[in-house]
Amino acid sequence: MSAGRLDVDALLDDPATRIVVCCGAGGVGKTTTAAALGLRAAERGRHAVVITVDPARRLAQSMGLETLDNTPSPVPLPEGTPGSMHAMMLDMKRTFDEVVEEHADPERARQILANPFYRTLSTSFSGTQEYMAMEKLGQLRQSGEWDLIVVDTPPSRSALDFLDAPKRLGRFLDGRLVKFLSAPAPSGAFRLLGAGMGLVTSVLGKVLGAQLLNDLRAFVAAFDTVFGGFQERAERTYRLLQAPGTAFVVVAAPEPDALREASYFMRRLATDAMPLAGLVVNRTHPLPEGAGARLDAEAATAAAESLEAAGTHPGASAALRLHAELVRTHRRERGLRERTAADHPGVPVAEVPALPEDVHDLDGLRGIGEALARGA
Repeated sequence: MSAGRLDVDALLDDPATRIVVCCGAGGVGKTTTAAALGLRAAERGRHAVVITVDPARRLAQSMGLETLDNTPSPVPLPEGTPGSMHAMMLDMKRTFDEVVEEHADPERARQILANPFYRTLSTSFSGTQEYMAMEKLGQLRQSGEWDLIVVDTPPSRSALDFLDAPKRLGRFLDGRLVKFLSAPAPSGAFRLLGAGMGLVTSVLGKVLGAQLLNDLRAFVAAFDTVFGGFQERAERTYRLLQAPGTAFVVVAAPEPDALREASYFMRRLATDAMPLAGLVVNRTHPLPEGAGARLDAEAATAAAESLEAAGTHPGASAALRLHAELVRTHRRERGLRERTAADHPGVPVAEVPALPEDVHDLDGLRGIGEALARGA
């Protein structure tokens, strides 16, 4: 690729780098990349915390932890490691509860936390997980306990949801429909208007259900004093993502959909003036070094066919066919990466070869970090 190599070690060693955000489509290895970056940073002297979102159990175990929860847990590193590493799994409801408890008086917080509409909002409403990932990032940054925060963004339908969802949640909570539904019934001179509103809410009650409408009204009435704090915090964290100490690492696999999603995200980062460190392409298939790399797919296939026709050396024939398939895969991936590089000239790239098995311990994570540092 024409772009330069992503120098991961320089990024992690720079004390000015305080936040690294790993983003991209689902299933491309964001969580493993984030954990590997956190480990490599710790082994190079940083005090890092990794926020993971819905990690596989094996990943927690690879860091020497049985489980991860909403509180950062220390990762047991070898004695003599110059830095430290903590890891946590985002619990979006617990994080939402913490913000409510911080901004509301005890009685108002109790009303909000017990409200059925709030319980739905805090666990399954579209955008809540992304909002809470940004909220937890702001909390950790404000604590000052770690000098590097690595964020694994939620496995959204689109990588852009990480930037858009908090705004969508805010617009919903501050929207006209919510304000209308929570407005008290008019009286006096506005009785005629009140009759019209009563008719509208009656229809909405039939559509939504009277209990849901009542729950929504009670929630908005109790949440009104807290909402300003939510909006302010979201805007502050959004500005933090644009600050020079933040670095976005876009993660992709060498597949058309994943690289297309990565391309969209890189364009969006440029539009929003957010600092892009580079692109990581996971699970690539490099060619072996030496003479084998010079044997193209067509020649390998022809040689395999010749051996098969002669009925000799079945092992060599199978190896030649495997080599031909590897060369074709490498050629296809290279074409995809070159098109992405042409669309984003100057974006540094690191490639991580596909592994024969999943990462299951610190050595595996360390190997991923070393591959990231090697780059291409």
